[in-house]
Amino acid sequence: MNQAIIGLGSNIDPQKNIANARKILSKQFALIRESAFIQTKPVGYADQKDFINGAVLLTTKLDENGLKQQLKAIEKHLGRTVSKIKSGPRSIDLDILVFNGKIVDPDVYTRDFLQNSIRELLPAFTIKNSGD
Repeated sequence: MNQAIIGLGSNIDPQKNIANARKILSKQFALIRESAFIQTKPVGYADQKDFINGAVLLTTKLDENGLKQQLKAIEKHLGRTVSKIKSGPRSIDLDILVFNGKIVDPDVYTRDFLQNSIRELLPAFTIKNSGD
C-alpha cells in the first residue's frame, strides 16, 4: 500500500469544491486524516480571489503516476479547466505533495502553508531541500 499527502486548493466556490473533492477522495481512497483548511493569498498571479488550501493523508494501491492520473480525472469531473494563466483561478487543484515519504512537489519547499499541512498530517516528517 502506498501513502500520499494530497494538497487541495480552490478559489472558485472553494467551500463547495473542496467539500466535493474530499467526498470523492474518501470514496476512492482510504483517507487517514486531513489538515486544517485555511485561506491563503494567491501565488504568482495576484489579481484573483484568495484560495482555501489544505491537505489529506491517504493510502492507495495506485503508483504515483496512477494516482496523479486519478487526481486529474477528479479535477476534470469537478469542472477544472486548463487556463492560459498558470497560477490563475481554479475550481479545484489536487496535487501529490508527498508520496511514500518523499516530497514530489517542488512547491512544498517555497510555500509555508504546504509545509504546515504536511507537518500537521505527519508531525515527524522532515522537510529538507533535496540539495540539503
